[in-house]
Amino acid sequence: MADDNKKKKSRISPIFKRAVAHIFTKPATTKYPFVKPELPADSRGKLVYEIKDCNAVDLGCGPDFRLDIKAIRGSSCHVCQRDCPTHAIEFVEVEPGKLRPQIDLNNCIFCYQCVETCPRDAIKQSDLYELATTDKKALVMKPESKNNKGASQ
Repeated sequence: MADDNKKKKSRISPIFKRAVAHIFTKPATTKYPFVKPELPADSRGKLVYEIKDCNAVDLGCGPDFRLDIKAIRGSSCHVCQRDCPTHAIEFVEVEPGKLRPQIDLNNCIFCYQCVETCPRDAIKQSDLYELATTDKKALVMKPESKNNKGASQ
């Protein structure tokens, strides 16, 4: 009976064993803000819109194949707006007669349908993933005119 009491007293607590084991293991967390992770090649980040490439002309041929004169004057093609499943792309007027896409990243699900269907590659993918903000207006990518800036991001 005395040997049984000795064995019980000489045992190391399982909690203590676990604590000691964790001292010698590698941490499960990363040092994210200080060390940026290496992203895979196909990672989906913030969209990048380049205004200099967005000048495709939609001929506006309806079912009766008539030409739309307004489309020939230089309005953009609207393919990205048409194909966006969440309607995150809206065309706004930046100059008189010049429409450009405004992308609302609050509604965007990063499906990249707009990237795939843009005929002039004006909307491109990027690996910019840090989009956290307290201001929802900061996530609206507003276009600028060609005269003011070459690219809007």
